[in-house]
Amino acid sequence: MKLVRFGRAGAERPGVIDADGKLRDLSRVIKDVTPAALGPAALRRLRAAKLARLPLVRGRPRLGCPLGSIGKMVCIGLNYTDHAAEVGMALPREPTLFIKAPSAICGPDDPIVRPRGAVKLDYEVELGVVMGRDARYVEEANALGYVAGYCLVNDVSERAFQMEHGGTTTKGKSADTFGPTGPWLVTADEVGDPQRLALWTTVNGERRQDGNTAKMIFSVAALIAYVSRFMSLRAGDVISTGTPAGVGHGAKPPKYLVPGDVVEMGITGLGAQRHKIVEAR
Repeated sequence: MKLVRFGRAGAERPGVIDADGKLRDLSRVIKDVTPAALGPAALRRLRAAKLARLPLVRGRPRLGCPLGSIGKMVCIGLNYTDHAAEVGMALPREPTLFIKAPSAICGPDDPIVRPRGAVKLDYEVELGVVMGRDARYVEEANALGYVAGYCLVNDVSERAFQMEHGGTTTKGKSADTFGPTGPWLVTADEVGDPQRLALWTTVNGERRQDGNTAKMIFSVAALIAYVSRFMSLRAGDVISTGTPAGVGHGAKPPKYLVPGDVVEMGITGLGAQRHKIVEAR
């Protein structure tokens, strides 16, 4: 299933993309796409619903983040071999973790706002892993059984905030609109092997990122097992698994985003995003 949430920000309704690629209103079945809708039993009930009988949604409504009430977004830094090479860093011996503030999360086509004082705005196409049930001290061999689905995440970054103001990575990752997520939450059964997905990004039509999850240093299963050693993962939590080569910061000279730029990105089977960069008011 491809689950979505549509409508104006803060008032999204649940939806599903049918076999013909059409958006149908899921409000008769569930009130919202929340963590409670992602457990194995809840997903079985959703699959049993007669989607063809649900109302079609006309027009092209705004899509929001496909999951409401995300508890936390755990992000992984430097998790692709080609990205490590482009920024001249050694491969990490263990995953690098940071948290993106929930207030950063927005829809897959919402504008990205360059914050006041920002001079090094960047993009990162990433595979998001959506937990379907609580996980603590998970074994890697069993880790994928805790996944409800996958989604596209743009880990928007402000490199000066991230690297030039001391402290930790989080301050360069958590401004409003720095977490575009979606368009869809695709259930794990439709995605299959998460280590065989192509990822891409263009800026103003120029191809910047062209990667594959096969080049992850730490696999999705390894990341779930690792993160669950240090914190509980709850249903509805998202792990954003790192980005391949081609970020603006890695170019020589760097190619940072400025107002007016249009960023598009996608992942095999998970849809695409399109954002215009705007200046903060």
